[in-house]
Amino acid sequence: MPRKKKVNFDKLIAAVESDQPSKDIMAKFGIRTLAQLKSLYLDALTEKGVVPAIVSTRRTKAAPPQKSKELKVNKRGSMIVSREMIEEMGYRIGDMFSVRKTAAGVSLKKLTSE
Repeated sequence: MPRKKKVNFDKLIAAVESDQPSKDIMAKFGIRTLAQLKSLYLDALTEKGVVPAIVSTRRTKAAPPQKSKELKVNKRGSMIVSREMIEEMGYRIGDMFSVRKTAAGVSLKKLTSE
């Protein structure tokens, strides 16, 4: 990806706000495409605080790991899910699920409610 062209943001904002044709502004600043002009104008507005910057989640720290919730198979071969877990996931009495084995483990998919 080519580097962004460096321009004087104050002058660029003034040129755009003075209603000059885009071709004239592009020639004055050495900008080749309308997309490049729009990108530079948005960068200028963002730098001046007129337009808030978009916050990306890519470079932020990872979310703290959630507390592990483990289930155990009892003597009867049943797995008991605690009320706390059920309420946290939004399930209610009478909800139906399909269960299937997957490469990652087990898939539990909610079907219907009574």
